[in-house]
Amino acid sequence: MRSNGRALLALALAVAVVAGVVTWIVLAGKPAPQPVCTVTAADGESFGLTVEQARNAATIAAVGQRLGMPDHAVTVALATAAQESRLENLPGGDRDSAGLFQQRPSQGWGSYAEVTDPVYAATAFYQRLREQPGWADLTVTQAAQLVQRSALPEAYAQWEPQALATAAALTGARPGALTCAHLSPGAPDAEIVPVARAELGTAVLSGPHSADEGWAFATWLVANATRFGLDAVTFDGVTWTAASGKWTAGGPRDGVLSLHRIPRQG
Repeated sequence: MRSNGRALLALALAVAVVAGVVTWIVLAGKPAPQPVCTVTAADGESFGLTVEQARNAATIAAVGQRLGMPDHAVTVALATAAQESRLENLPGGDRDSAGLFQQRPSQGWGSYAEVTDPVYAATAFYQRLREQPGWADLTVTQAAQLVQRSALPEAYAQWEPQALATAAALTGARPGALTCAHLSPGAPDAEIVPVARAELGTAVLSGPHSADEGWAFATWLVANATRFGLDAVTFDGVTWTAASGKWTAGGPRDGVLSLHRIPRQG
């Protein structure tokens, strides 16, 4: 055991002596944790999402709310996108399918540029869903199939638990149910105002909000934290930070939403 320990130490560290100065050189180390987002369902089951998947899910939910679609529609859309693209904005697919919902330009869904724009693709999905008679009374799988006309109609069912939990988090029905950890927000990739207007229908984020709206906006911001370079989001006295990756209560329950950067050292 003692010799094995020495061997392991030798792999991790080396000593260089130059002009009488001893320098420790790290040769191997533990890799940094990968960024990840997590959605927690009402029953405690959790679902992992990449940062890209969380961002796309947030876009789908935000567009649904902007269009006045009920939470069931958001669940249907999320389950559909999970099956069709694993919530990734794919550049291609079967035949001319592309984007989050694998919509086909040849089938009247729009141009290639449009179906690969997440906001356009989500809007087109909801509009097509709304046109289907009785869709609101159907199961997630049945409603998705009315829109998609898939050769594997039962495949959507496997995503229903995750879609339900994600929709509840992103519509504000379950406060703090989505969080992202191991993020390192830097310079923003996009400005919040135009993106918020396109997805949420408003750029008035900071300030007082109702509980559902405030949590929907706060969760949308967390899912987009790296996109906007956010270090922290607070709503109703509960704060998420990129450093902790958690929601923590600690302020007044005032129904106020704020977003900010934690000052960086150095």
